[in-house]
Amino acid sequence: MDRYSEAGVDLDLAATVKAGLRGLARKSRRPEVLGAIGGFGGLFRPMFSGYREPVLVASIDGVGTKLKVAVLANRHQGVGEDLVHHCVNDIATTGAVPLFFLDYVGTSRLDPNSFRQILRGMARACRRVGCALLGGETAQMPGMYRDDEYDLVGVIVGVVDRQALLPKKSMRAGDLLIGLRSNGLHTNGYSLARKILFEEQHLSLETRIPGCPRPLGEELLRVHRCYLPELQRLRQHPLPIKGIAHITGGGLLENLPRILPKGLDARIELKSWRVPALFRFLSDLGHISQEESYRVFNMGIGMVLVVSADHGERAADLVHGRIIGRLVPGKRRVLLC
Repeated sequence: MDRYSEAGVDLDLAATVKAGLRGLARKSRRPEVLGAIGGFGGLFRPMFSGYREPVLVASIDGVGTKLKVAVLANRHQGVGEDLVHHCVNDIATTGAVPLFFLDYVGTSRLDPNSFRQILRGMARACRRVGCALLGGETAQMPGMYRDDEYDLVGVIVGVVDRQALLPKKSMRAGDLLIGLRSNGLHTNGYSLARKILFEEQHLSLETRIPGCPRPLGEELLRVHRCYLPELQRLRQHPLPIKGIAHITGGGLLENLPRILPKGLDARIELKSWRVPALFRFLSDLGHISQEESYRVFNMGIGMVLVVSADHGERAADLVHGRIIGRLVPGKRRVLLC
């Protein structure tokens, strides 16, 4: 055994695993991608036909402590999809569509099975949204993580025409808020959820929660929903979007104000949708206040669109969403009513 292996870093294993991953990346390859996968930098030749003044949009994010649940369940493909979908949704709030994606995986010791699952999930999600999986980085760092743990981060770059950038300054009182359903916790609130479910209540992944069709582990690992198809459907019709908020960490209370102009509040009608059973269960079991629940969790709404009142009903039908409130005069706050 060489000295680096003694220190916990298996270079031969890493090389073997990475060699098998180039095929996954090639499946999501686009004509704009130049050169071979696995170099020191990914090459992408932008083709901006149809854009009068293209603007690049970049974002970086991770999956958070949802990874703890994936490790516990030994199911990792979903978190690869989570990562791509989360990043796509983030840049979609500006009106951008994705161009390419890069990943970072940090771990104590590379596990070939879980690593392949993660990359398969990322490659699958990239193909689905038309995004090139341009490359990534894998780091083995003994002592930084427990043997079964890893961290997962993604970087995405997209493009939008400057004239189509969101949010728009034309937002005004009376504009409607359209909520798009989430598919579970998505990638936020897992630290509190794990504390309540596993540390305080000592539940297992096989536990059945009232109102949930799947065992607890499957409910917690539902893939973060990607809203790009709904947004693209809406843009095919003359129904302009004034703003988009991705409801991630901070929930409705902290994400909606990020797109509001001065002088406006977002008034949310809580009875306009039924909060999914998992969120109700967590709030009741953990004795979480209403305000904290809507700050920690998405509570069943994963994205909010701002549209003018005369377009609200039609827009909601096109994206299979529902009107959950409206803009009112105020101070960039969210009012739960």
